Amino acid sequence: MTIRKTILDKGSDILNVYCTAGYPKLDNTGTILKSLSSQGVDLIELGMPYSDPLADGETIQRSSQIALQNGLTLDILFGQVKEAREHTSTPIIAMGYYNQMLQYGVERFLSRSHDSGIQGLIIPDLPMDIYERDYQHLFVKYNMEISFLITPLTSDERIHQADKLSTAFIYVVSQTSITGKQGVISIAQKKYFERIESMNLVSPRLIGFGIHDRMTYNQACKYSHGAIVGSAFIRSLDVENVEGSIETFVNGLR
Repeated sequence: MTIRKTILDKGSDILNVYCTAGYPKLDNTGTILKSLSSQGVDLIELGMPYSDPLADGETIQRSSQIALQNGLTLDILFGQVKEAREHTSTPIIAMGYYNQMLQYGVERFLSRSHDSGIQGLIIPDLPMDIYERDYQHLFVKYNMEISFLITPLTSDERIHQADKLSTAFIYVVSQTSITGKQGVISIAQKKYFERIESMNLVSPRLIGFGIHDRMTYNQACKYSHGAIVGSAFIRSLDVENVEGSIETFVNGLR
């Protein structure tokens, strides 16, 4: 099932959990993917570790650094996903950066992603006009969905462009900061979410950045189809009991 259909079929309370490939140990990726699936999360966002991230906060930056030190490469990541695919059908979305695609070769990257069982991509620094001009036909060729990000500072024109081009969902960045910031959802954020709701967009929307507990997850779900949880999940992982810590975390959100 596609990412978009998964969201639209359920309609609400979508839980998308972000994890970093190769963290905390190189061979934990498959275990985490399978455990998240068995705990009933709706989508899994798999981070492709990168040395120079743009939007990631300290927690995800640190997890990426450790994953790279563990020896994680894109080829290893693709192999880990392909192995995990034998045990789970939960949609997997890879999140990374434009330079990773360019260095690997864009068509080769998309082909390997598709063959491994990755169904969608989030590439925050891929300009929408470049995607539309140079790569959209390749995403179609390899049946790869894409999600573009919007923020509180994004103009209505660009929001509509993101709505037009996103084939999975629109990633609604909840605040103008990096990932990992904790706190309650503010009045200003609620007004921003209401503004997006009023635009009658076609694509489903998931809210991310700052979603870290049951309260913020439930609040985000009131204004969208669901929420993305990343840094809080990374912090919750117990190296000695990965599967047990995943069960505790997911149950704590729901």
